[in-house]
Amino acid sequence: MSMAETLKISSQGSGIPLVLIHGWGVNSAVWQPSVELLKDQFEVITVDLPGFGSNVEHSLSPYTLAEVATLVQQAVAKPAVYIGWSLGGLVACEIAMNFPERVKALVTVASSPCFVEQDNWFGIKPDVLALFYRQLAEDTAKTINNFLKIQAMGSPHLRHDIKLLRELVLQFPIPTKTTLEESLKLLETVDHRDNLIDISMPYLRMYGKLDGLVPRKAIEPINVLSPDSDVVILEKASHAPFISHPEEFHQVLILWLLPLLE
Repeated sequence: MSMAETLKISSQGSGIPLVLIHGWGVNSAVWQPSVELLKDQFEVITVDLPGFGSNVEHSLSPYTLAEVATLVQQAVAKPAVYIGWSLGGLVACEIAMNFPERVKALVTVASSPCFVEQDNWFGIKPDVLALFYRQLAEDTAKTINNFLKIQAMGSPHLRHDIKLLRELVLQFPIPTKTTLEESLKLLETVDHRDNLIDISMPYLRMYGKLDGLVPRKAIEPINVLSPDSDVVILEKASHAPFISHPEEFHQVLILWLLPLLE
């Protein structure tokens, strides 16, 4: 597949464009419940990252954040509000940093400028990531399943959330092992901590208090790095608040977006 080809995106509704960017191991279908709740007030654009979902054929190597960000904003091709979940949050931030004129406002959901635990920094333990790599080598589908379970961990309705996530995600073919490994590397290596201060547009960070992948202890240090951003912590949610607490999540999001509509 030629690199020049544009990523496929899908759009519903009309109004200010919102671009929804999914996380690792899944695809744009995770946003289907969100699209239903947002399309009456906004144009809702969902995009599959290269190698995922409807862009499963669009492989990218090397899989760099800069290239992914470039491809996504090229496909959207107009100024929009970018909303990135988890790994998608890194992509959205990269777009905000590199193409600020294309970003009206930025929202990250259950995301971190640096996902891996380090000295004086809270995040995913390196051995958890190592386990993912090992599992990927053996059984891609099983790894995705295990990952969906981790995303729902801590949710008060765990089984419902896992079932819904699975039903949504499995509408598309699963990515290749190479795509999964190379995109997992982004979670492991990207460090935006020193760049958050450069984000100039309105910026909302949303977290689930029970998130196992972006621990709540990480939130305060990120506040320090991004003093002008707004922060909302959903008390009962874990890593996928738009799945576990859709009404609360979308209410917070829409209220924050309202001033942009004026």
